[in-house]
Amino acid sequence: MSNGTLAGPPGECCRQTVHHVGTPRGTLEIIGGVNTYIARPPSGDESKIILFFSDVYGALYTNSQLVMDYWAENGYLVLGLDYFEGDSKALLNLDDESFDYPGWIKTHQARAEVLLPPWIEAVRERFGTDKKYVCVGYCFGAPYVMEHLKTDWILAGAFGHPAFLNEDHFRGIKRPLLMSCAEVDHTFPLESRRRAEDILVEQKAMYYIQVFSSVKHGFTTRGDPNIAVERWAKEESARGILDWFNHFCQ
Repeated sequence: MSNGTLAGPPGECCRQTVHHVGTPRGTLEIIGGVNTYIARPPSGDESKIILFFSDVYGALYTNSQLVMDYWAENGYLVLGLDYFEGDSKALLNLDDESFDYPGWIKTHQARAEVLLPPWIEAVRERFGTDKKYVCVGYCFGAPYVMEHLKTDWILAGAFGHPAFLNEDHFRGIKRPLLMSCAEVDHTFPLESRRRAEDILVEQKAMYYIQVFSSVKHGFTTRGDPNIAVERWAKEESARGILDWFNHFCQ
């Protein structure tokens, strides 16, 4: 890592996944011109809202949708925009050696920067500015969490095994941050995690760090539920993030 980089780009391991079994219960709607997965709480109370920034498989991937459904079942309206515009399905063609993965990532980073601001504006206009907003991001989506933690309208944020973060992302955050981390993570290794904590301590930020041993980058959304430690870490991460948000959305 150099030039203040703490979390590097997604690697080839991010193209490896285990498909989780389940039937998503949310709906797909257009918000701000972008396909958005919406998971609604059974109570109908939409006063607490999670903005979900996905990993490279996108918000429309079943694994992501099942996590969003879990938070919805526990009282949150969860909104996940598809900033890959349906193109994340390309990652499922794992045997295509000609696929330009770095180029694909760069293209969609640029598109996300275009799509996100009007989407955020449309969300706040549709659901109201008086709601309790929090945000969560995985891998590719982590920088968007850090950007929004520097605003006044987000109450708290969380990320799992992040990518594309530098020291400046951690400087100047105004809102509490939970970091859900894997012990084995080429993208956000031990020295980067400790440097991130140093920066948070220096500025007296509110933060919480989870570190799960024996699991790898991607465990929160692509862990194998048939392996006990991976299933537990995946579920405990989601539950920990839920508890974190509950603490600030009382």
